[in-house]
Amino acid sequence: MRGARPNFRFLLLAALAVGFSFTFASAALDIAGPVLLAWKGGGVALLAVYAAMRGRDLDGWLLTAVMALGALGDVLIDTLGATAGGGAFLVGHAVAIILYGRNLRRPGLGRWEWGVCLALPLGALAIALLGVPSQAFSGGVALYVLGVSAMAALAFVSRFRRDRVALGAVMFLVSDLLIVTHLAPAHEPRAVSVAIWLLYFGGQTLITLGVTAAREDRASPTV
Repeated sequence: MRGARPNFRFLLLAALAVGFSFTFASAALDIAGPVLLAWKGGGVALLAVYAAMRGRDLDGWLLTAVMALGALGDVLIDTLGATAGGGAFLVGHAVAIILYGRNLRRPGLGRWEWGVCLALPLGALAIALLGVPSQAFSGGVALYVLGVSAMAALAFVSRFRRDRVALGAVMFLVSDLLIVTHLAPAHEPRAVSVAIWLLYFGGQTLITLGVTAAREDRASPTV
């Protein structure tokens, strides 16, 4: 199986190239419609393919589903609206919660770790309550924020490397909080858009790399 590794690396490099170039493509190139939509969803879709090629156990397939639902959400937001796109992401967060819940740290976690796990959802909900205009706040917004913050919290207490998976999950959470609360200055909309995308795609990349590496550490050396 060692001979297949260059193909995996090629997929990963392709995902990074497509994902990180999207912000340039959307701003500097005169493209729109299906091409831009494919460019937007392509980066995380390639991460899903990369995860699938490594997906030889349940954790691998759960990771694949998380990335596939993320790519679907990227596309649905621009085609069917925020409700459809957010729904796809929310299902992806639920799958990620299952993935991280299956892989809690052993032995037992310390009180401070459970404290962080609890503080992330409470803090995210507080930010949403304070940052979202009262007329825009809804049960759907609260449910989504709870879902993405619970995903980040479970990533923190999972066995996966925190400098990859937990960091990536928190980056995803910050990206979504920027979207729902518009925390960044209104006079820098382009900078806000770039920050949201880079936090999101960078987070998804770190999650993919972290979960994949941890799975391979448990597998045979030839996998």
